[in-house]
Amino acid sequence: MTAVDTALGAGGRPVWAEVDLEAVAANVRALCGVVAPAGLCAVVKADGYGHGALAVSRAALGAGASWLAVAMAAEAVPLREAGIDAPVLVLAEPSPGEHDAVVALGLRPTVYTRQGIEGLAAAVARAGAGTLPVHLKVDTGMHRVGAATGDARVLAAAVAEQPELVLEGLWTHCAVADQPAHPFTTVQARRFAAVVEELSLAGLRPPLVHVANSAAALDRPELRHDLVRCGITVYGLDPSPALHGRAPLRPALRLVARVSLVRTVPAGEGLSYGLVHRCARDSVVATVPLGYADGVPRRFSEVGGEVLLGGRRRPVVGTVTMDQLLVDCGAADEPLAAAVAPGDEVVLIGEQGDERIGAEEWAERLGTIAYEVVCAISARVPRCHLGARADGSGP
Repeated sequence: MTAVDTALGAGGRPVWAEVDLEAVAANVRALCGVVAPAGLCAVVKADGYGHGALAVSRAALGAGASWLAVAMAAEAVPLREAGIDAPVLVLAEPSPGEHDAVVALGLRPTVYTRQGIEGLAAAVARAGAGTLPVHLKVDTGMHRVGAATGDARVLAAAVAEQPELVLEGLWTHCAVADQPAHPFTTVQARRFAAVVEELSLAGLRPPLVHVANSAAALDRPELRHDLVRCGITVYGLDPSPALHGRAPLRPALRLVARVSLVRTVPAGEGLSYGLVHRCARDSVVATVPLGYADGVPRRFSEVGGEVLLGGRRRPVVGTVTMDQLLVDCGAADEPLAAAVAPGDEVVLIGEQGDERIGAEEWAERLGTIAYEVVCAISARVPRCHLGARADGSGP
């Protein structure tokens, strides 16, 4: 039985996302080579950007990553339950309701308020857990989360005053590193360097300093410091078109379905909700059991969305519905169109024959980024993990 068969189960809907863990491992090895001697933190939040956090974590750690990162404590639970004991950074300051879980799971929380520092210290004391390493995040201009640069020394001192806490890391996040020519990354770097110097003079500099996300890791060697936090590149996607080719990356995800129904629709007939698409000629139309509840945008046909079917690009036509979409396979009198049959493989993201449709192509058509495309593939699409550590072994 194949991984696809296992994921779909008996009689399952013929829709799945293949995740190539060998590609993940190859990406991590390539990134480790680029950023050395800095360590690599694989960001596996949002269920590994839709790829499956546990399987990706195992593959990444096996390939040389030394840290993992999540957005919230709950995302680390399955990692710890599976026996992964690598350091796991929580990228936002945990809410008070998460403090006990952070301590119990042995995570590395980010802090940037006095309340967060005191709350985590109290949770460590309640648990009798010794000390908890924390990372102080500084806001150098993105203005999302983090301590103001003028407050960093005071908060670092507040951590030092808590016997239950150890200041292990100091970090910030780049707002425009995916735009290599943008001058603001240099502004952020200077602001952060001033904070590092201030803490060093006060005897508060932690052992780990980290700034670079995927984009900065590829483009700004001076920002690699002790650790880099790579997210999208772990999954084989470029942070932006401007950074294409900076590392040899292999896309890890392939979104696949099988044709569920084929019919010939007469010229002039409309398709799907609203009948906004009219067939210009007698057309072979294939129904594919994937829709916007699975992560295919409702307006996909409006932006020129295509799929691969029979090794050829074919347009999605009509409004994408919750559970299904329609594909124009060609004129009814064309042999290649007439050959399309239920059960044929349809690739929405990935390769088929000599053709490829990437998440970045979706992003360009939809006016978004590849991150959103892969993260939007819903949980009802089974993930089939292929290759390295797909059997659940490993760290």
